[in-house]
Amino acid sequence: MTIQDGIHRLLCSVTALALLALPLISEARTITDMTGRKVQVPDRITRVYASSPPATYLLYALDPALIIGLNSPLNAAEKRFLNPAVRSLPVIGSSVGQGKNLNTELLLKARPDIVLVWAWQQPQINARFEQIFRQLKIPVVQLRIDSLHDYPAAFTFLGSLLQREKRAARLRSYAEETLRSVDQAVATIKQEQRPSVYYAEGQDGLATERDGSFHAELINLAGGRNVHRGEALDHYGMEKVSMEQVMLYNPQIMLVQDDPFLGAVRHDPRWKPIRAVQDGRIYRIPRTPFNWFDRPPSFMRLLGLRWLSNRLHPGLFSFDTAAETRRFYRLFLGIELKNQDLAEILKQS
Repeated sequence: MTIQDGIHRLLCSVTALALLALPLISEARTITDMTGRKVQVPDRITRVYASSPPATYLLYALDPALIIGLNSPLNAAEKRFLNPAVRSLPVIGSSVGQGKNLNTELLLKARPDIVLVWAWQQPQINARFEQIFRQLKIPVVQLRIDSLHDYPAAFTFLGSLLQREKRAARLRSYAEETLRSVDQAVATIKQEQRPSVYYAEGQDGLATERDGSFHAELINLAGGRNVHRGEALDHYGMEKVSMEQVMLYNPQIMLVQDDPFLGAVRHDPRWKPIRAVQDGRIYRIPRTPFNWFDRPPSFMRLLGLRWLSNRLHPGLFSFDTAAETRRFYRLFLGIELKNQDLAEILKQS
């Protein structure tokens, strides 16, 4: 079933559910969201549903207590590193992604003050989901988080909206520090000196992202050259490529998501001629509790950008892996990492 089909079914069911919706709160204020829309929201917001993982993770970094529902079930690693109160939240679903249908009945039962929506690159779908939330009488606030450079402003906006200004200022400061330090380092690297990078997705490593896709944004930001050129064909990505194409690309560095491929690539005769394999420059992307690079793209990419910049240019961009990972997890996730946890997170990275 396509996203459009799912939206149509939701619209049909929402008409009846709207009768059960909560009344609008009388004490309200009008805010301007990150897309310039005027929205009336409660004066004090304590219960928030974020309709996509990137928005939910952003909310988690600001204050986990505000979250009233998840987009999908948590895996074991996520449960291990997340706030205990979050682990027991209902799975309400998502307005974007594959196979994560929005459950409007659970959404109403959770009684959100507002819905946070990632204003992603398909405005027609955004508008149709906003119609659903409007019928349910839930204010919709849109976030602009397409690029990692959007995150400093997103932290400030959410901090003001949710009255968490001091917390948001600390997160924004880290984001600005990261982007500034990496941008300054990368600016000194000539284009021909930037290493070629192949982002290997899927269990066979033969899916990837074009350099114009937000899924692979960190490669360019970190001073690499994504070998798969061009603008993204669609929002989902994971474009299939042939082994012959990868051999023609002959990347200096490979970034790997899936453990089965990581375990096989060094011993597979088809991959042995690839320069990254010969030089041992194959890096597994850390993904605990959330992915540092992609799927979903989130604030974790701030740490991922530091990590990748060091992997691409170890002599230019210094990165104390252990110390910076501990610092980031302490600030953004409220976690004091034990040595064993740190080793597991960074395993094979």
